[in-house]
Amino acid sequence: MNTALKITAFTAALAAAFGAAYGVGNAVDPVSTEPAPAAHAGHGADTGREDAAPGHGGEGAGHGEAQAGGLQISEGGYTLDLDTSRVKAGEETELSFTVRNEDGRPLTSYRTEHGKQLHLILASRDLAVYRHLHPKRAADGSWSVPVDLPAAGDYRVFADFVPAAEGAKPLTLGADLAAVGEYEPKKLPEPSRTATVDGYTVTLDGTLRPGATGALDLKVAKDGRPVTDLQPYLGAYGHLVALRAGDLAYLHVHPNGEPGDGATEPGPTVSFATTAPSSGSYRLFLDFKHDGKVRTAAFTVAADGTAKTAEEEGDKDAGHDDGAHQH
Repeated sequence: MNTALKITAFTAALAAAFGAAYGVGNAVDPVSTEPAPAAHAGHGADTGREDAAPGHGGEGAGHGEAQAGGLQISEGGYTLDLDTSRVKAGEETELSFTVRNEDGRPLTSYRTEHGKQLHLILASRDLAVYRHLHPKRAADGSWSVPVDLPAAGDYRVFADFVPAAEGAKPLTLGADLAAVGEYEPKKLPEPSRTATVDGYTVTLDGTLRPGATGALDLKVAKDGRPVTDLQPYLGAYGHLVALRAGDLAYLHVHPNGEPGDGATEPGPTVSFATTAPSSGSYRLFLDFKHDGKVRTAAFTVAADGTAKTAEEEGDKDAGHDDGAHQH
């Protein structure tokens, strides 16, 4: 295929992806006809922060409730204004954006959540690429962070934050980003219960349930031995992001308990309680820190109430997913 045809094919693929994603997002999200705040499932234990938003970190917060975030660019009077809408695959680019209020002014006052004022998630539409980034905010309210996306295609940018205004709720705003280059979409990996990354093996037990709270336990091992000295990362022993295949509906959940609470052990198991907004396939990304480095383990899970445990799956998924993603 010559260069002109490649460019034409890539443009057509992007247009199809945008249209398909929009259609899926409106077709499969049964939660509410009203704009929904980002789904931050409850921790099962208080975060210990006096400024924790209601339903964002308290005991039982969000249990039995599921709302899909990241499907809208504007919500609750705030808009994600993405200054950089196109980057070149394989080259580092400064990604810049601004969160604006209903008057169009930059939002400059945020509540600190999990050690940061804003968490930025990038994911490709085929869910083959995932990034959890922490941009810097300038005095004028704009944010920026260097990104290097390895593959061409359609990406979704998620800004996860809580405005500092009294009574403000957690928000996840989403916008599309194109990475220019030769486009080769990948199929969603098969359901997986074991992931390996940098010599670590992470196994997943539990069920992601549509419309009901489900327990997810992720156990970290290295060289066949359980890791019992996980290090705190952004105030937790693990962070889990779930993205629904198709429209990339966003769930950002955190573990039950936290370092220093007198009850939570630093591994090998990190436990979560979360609810899927609908049935379907989801990609789970677990960030954990050990030996001074953050690593990401990735899994594909079906939210239909029938998922098997790691023990029931046996060894058939071992080594299926390398889960390796940069930070």
